[in-house]
Amino acid sequence: MLTTSILAGHPQAIQNDFQYEHRIGRRGQYEVNVPFNLQQDGSRVWSRGLGDVNVAYKHTVFDSLRRGSILSAGGELIFPTGKENEGLGGGVTSFEGFGLYGQALPSDGFLHVQAGFEVPADTNLANKEIFWRTAIGKTWAQNGGSGRAWSPMLEVLGAKELARGHDAEWDLAPQMQVTLSGLQHVMLNAGLRVPVNQRNERGNRVIVYLLWDWFDGGLFSNW
Repeated sequence: MLTTSILAGHPQAIQNDFQYEHRIGRRGQYEVNVPFNLQQDGSRVWSRGLGDVNVAYKHTVFDSLRRGSILSAGGELIFPTGKENEGLGGGVTSFEGFGLYGQALPSDGFLHVQAGFEVPADTNLANKEIFWRTAIGKTWAQNGGSGRAWSPMLEVLGAKELARGHDAEWDLAPQMQVTLSGLQHVMLNAGLRVPVNQRNERGNRVIVYLLWDWFDGGLFSNW
């Protein structure tokens, strides 16, 4: 999956994340994410380079086809491979633990919930943080469900550093996901992440990702 996030306003930033996912057995999956960032400073000078690489593992602990629900848990290591002095990385190794829950809703609706925490190896360099994300949407599929699928959704995102004087950050992200292939194995998503609070410190972000499930076919198969 390739995800591109563009921060509008000044200073500007562009982040490209190349994420590879691979299943392990029936319930496990590992993920490797390699970001390449472009960051503008206050003098409008651009820096570019590798961001903080992260490696994750998640495991399905419960699933029910009859109920349309799935529950997973996992962990992630974030390595300080990006240059902190150029705004390309966080400068500290961190561990993230998280849980995910998915629920199918009537009429092809869906609900996704994720919550977790992040703990840096050195709390003098970064604060501990908790985060939560919820997305709700609905899918319309052409040709009786076997054709192109359109999935508008709204995501609510929150995060809070566990340090005195830090308030929770809230964002809204309306977005649309569409399958590009008849096999529904290539998907494109586009949306806008809008801060609800602290708008003087945080700007809007345009987010686009391309997801390719290569196990089901080639990138341009059955378009």
